[in-house]
Amino acid sequence: MSAQPEKQVKEETMRRLPNLAAPALALFLAVALVPLACKKQEAPAPAPVVEPTAVPVPPTPAPSVTVTDVSLGKTLGADKKVAAAMDTFKPKDTIFAVVSTNGSAASSTIHVKWTFQDGQTVKEDSRTIAPTGPATTEFSIQKPSGWPKGDYKVEVTVDGGTPTTKSFKVS
Repeated sequence: MSAQPEKQVKEETMRRLPNLAAPALALFLAVALVPLACKKQEAPAPAPVVEPTAVPVPPTPAPSVTVTDVSLGKTLGADKKVAAAMDTFKPKDTIFAVVSTNGSAASSTIHVKWTFQDGQTVKEDSRTIAPTGPATTEFSIQKPSGWPKGDYKVEVTVDGGTPTTKSFKVS
């Protein structure tokens, strides 16, 4: 009796081994692969740095209308230009500033600012023009009671551009 049951147990165990082999293999692989799965992934290599290519910036276009001259005087000729240019005036003179421009534009604005000594504004004025070449535009200031003696300045800009200044004196 001892040989038969022992043989049966061996045979039965041998039949069960293949049934246990698959789960054991799966468990072995799972345990073996866990460190690989948990291993920190290496970061991908950084992309190569591409230097930006310089895109040329187009130059700022020159203003289409520019100031070519500012003339000061106390009288105008028939051509609306200063009859005699001067930079010293008497207190009761009307002072004219004739702005000469060149260029073409459907619309440009000439802005004139008159100041006294330390920058105190005497008068500001603007005119809109539509020149098609050389042009002149007149501005003036007057004070019937008389201008205080001292140094003055007139500042002219076209369309907010770079100012052109002209200094004068009342004595």
